[in-house]
Amino acid sequence: MSRYHTLQADLKAAPRTWLVTGCAGFIGSNLLETLLKLEQRVVGLDNFATGFQTNLDEVRSLVTPEQWTRFSFIKGDIREPETCCAAMQIDGQPVDHVLHQAALGSVPRSIADPIATNAANIAGHLNMLVAAKDAGVKSFVYAASSSTYGDHPALPKVEDRIGKPLSPYAVTKVVNEMYADVFASTYGFKATGLRYFNVFGKRQNPNGAYAAVIPKWAGAMLTDETLFINGDGETSRDFCYIANAVQANLLAATAEESSQGEVYNVAFSGRTTLNQLFEYLRNALAEQDVSYKQAPTYRDFRAGDVRHSQADIGKARRLLGYAPSHSIVEGISEAMPWYLHYFRQ
Repeated sequence: MSRYHTLQADLKAAPRTWLVTGCAGFIGSNLLETLLKLEQRVVGLDNFATGFQTNLDEVRSLVTPEQWTRFSFIKGDIREPETCCAAMQIDGQPVDHVLHQAALGSVPRSIADPIATNAANIAGHLNMLVAAKDAGVKSFVYAASSSTYGDHPALPKVEDRIGKPLSPYAVTKVVNEMYADVFASTYGFKATGLRYFNVFGKRQNPNGAYAAVIPKWAGAMLTDETLFINGDGETSRDFCYIANAVQANLLAATAEESSQGEVYNVAFSGRTTLNQLFEYLRNALAEQDVSYKQAPTYRDFRAGDVRHSQADIGKARRLLGYAPSHSIVEGISEAMPWYLHYFRQ
């Protein structure tokens, strides 16, 4: 039995209290759903800058009424220190584990508005670290990013070798890790970073200028619109299904103290080109009896993007017991019914 399966049984037997920031967002709402189904108590914090009430409503529809009563929601902003402190407790008792997902994502968004990205991702991250340290939580896990690797050319990406950041967003994620290191050395407070590699799955926003590629393309195919590929289509990514990211968060939060305070790659450890991704999505749609016959339209490369990305997940396997459950093809197949419902409701 994997460590994750053992952990799920242990959590059900002895529930804990968790704080999930960004709980109305994509990754946050999936963490919320999983924790409630494991009978955990959850405090959620979100300002709806990029999250949605509909995500919380969907989670509510997927758990039992009793499980939903274990969720307490705070509408607030991590840029406000008082809000971060207030979220660290429920009914006068401190939370056990913090899963800090709140941030302004997207490389293009950071290029368009670096000040807003800095405020949420650096000041907000620091506020959360201070509040968690002062509250004496048992563990703190935060959303790091594969963008930290910047222009480092080697593949696969290994945690201790990074390059220069290529966007304001990447800068904020590098600083997050630096603050985590300083808090460990200065205060003895360990914060564990998870470098996500292109996470995808249900409740990932398919709309807007900063939508991620998989939901954006799924939407284009389902509405029979033209699909655009930046560059020649041979840019590659290590796409990571949401179930893998959820697993990594729970494992990191409950890891032995010696394994906390580290940075871990969270991915499947594969490489998929954009051209391959196009075919995977089209095949998954065909499984749903939906045909997309248009050819993609190629355009210029996007500023700030790295050419290739692939993770070495050996460290997470060894120290956390991380064992990704879904490949990109399996993840797309599982997520496609959600996109189908989203665009056809």
